Parts: sequence; C-alpha cells; structure tokens
Amino acid sequence: MFEFKQFVVDDALCAMKVGTDAVLLGAWANIDGAHRILDVGTGSGIIALMAAQRNHNADITAIDVVEDAVRQAQSNVDSSPWRERIAVRLGDIVDYKADSSFDAILSNPPYFLNSLHSPDEVRSIARHSSSLSYDDLVSVGCRMLSDGGRMCVILPTECASQFRRVAYDRLWLSRLTDVVTRHGEPPRRTLMEFVRCDMPLMPRCDMLTIYGSSGEYTEEYRRLTQQFYIKF
Repeated sequence: MFEFKQFVVDDALCAMKVGTDAVLLGAWANIDGAHRILDVGTGSGIIALMAAQRNHNADITAIDVVEDAVRQAQSNVDSSPWRERIAVRLGDIVDYKADSSFDAILSNPPYFLNSLHSPDEVRSIARHSSSLSYDDLVSVGCRMLSDGGRMCVILPTECASQFRRVAYDRLWLSRLTDVVTRHGEPPRRTLMEFVRCDMPLMPRCDMLTIYGSSGEYTEEYRRLTQQFYIKF
C-alpha cells in the first residue's frame, strides 16, 4: 500500500509493483489542457490517478490486458476523489475502440526486449514487449491521438533509441528527459513525449537527477514530485 498526498495505491494484485518509473511519468507528462487522457497498461492505476490529480478537467480511460490489474486499478480509483472521471477498462489496447480521440496518451510500456521471459505468465505480460510491441504502441498513438495530441512514455535509456526509430515519421519527438538515478552515473531511464503532427519538431532535451552525490534527493526531483510524495 502506497500513500500519496491525495490518494492511496494498493498494488497487491499487480504483477508489476508501484515504482519510480510510474511516478516519474505521471509527474513529468504534459497533460495541460487535455480533455481526454488514455493510460495504456495502467496496472494499479497510479498514472491515471496522478493525471486526475494534476488535470481537474480531464476524463481518463485506464486500460490493461490483465484482469487482476484491472480489478486493482478499479479498487484504487473507487477509493480516490476522482472516481467519476476515471474509467477502468479490461482489454487489449490494439483492439480497443474509443468513441473519440485522446489529447494525451501515457504509457509505462513493457520493455525487456531481449531478456528471457519469466515463468510467471502474468509478470511476463507486464514486463515484456511481446505483449505490446513498440510498433503497436506507436500505432495506437497514430490512431487514437487528436491532432497535436501527445504520447508520453518512459523506457530504459538503452531502449529509447529503438522506440524513436519505430515512431519516426509517424509521431514526432518533442521532448526528452534522461533520468540519472545518482549524480555522476549514466542515465538509466528516458522520458519521451511524441506529438501527432505533420512535420518534424525540434525536441527539447534535458536531464533529471534523482539523488545527489551524498544520497539526498535533488531539488529538481523534489519539485517534480512534491505534489504527490508525502515526504516532500
């Protein structure tokens, strides 16, 4: 059970537990002005809940292919202040048909492209791109984003270039943040925002460090996440 400033997340039924990646994406993604938001692979529902807290005018759809995850997300949504604005759905996003387009799509997608699959099938689905390929996710963005809509994802840094190649000429990279766990180390995660538009964009690139050299949280990480973490 994880207690945030305005909501609580239980992940007991979820194969993939609440972690820093989801919090980073939920806090970093640009959802200003979005009226409809889609959370792909919602798991416990944490990203959808963060989006609801940050954008008071958005209706949010949270979808997952794993039944237990959907049950968990629905329970977390029901206990939140935003249950009227978040719809939790069970299904494969590749086959999902929405009644209108989305202004923002958020996803912490499966990413272990080349590793051996876990013997636990549900955990494998949650972790591996065989259940949702990068091409599938980009195609979802092309099909379901409104004109000028944004898709925001977080991936291991070594996977980011492959995702960019898949998205090239279909969705255009507009923002990229490399995430360093501790000052002086190489980036381990990359946050990326892609826009559905007709021409290439000049992406804004920067870096975010979570811990300083002495092990303390950096001021930039505190600023990013302070509306969620009780300790900040």
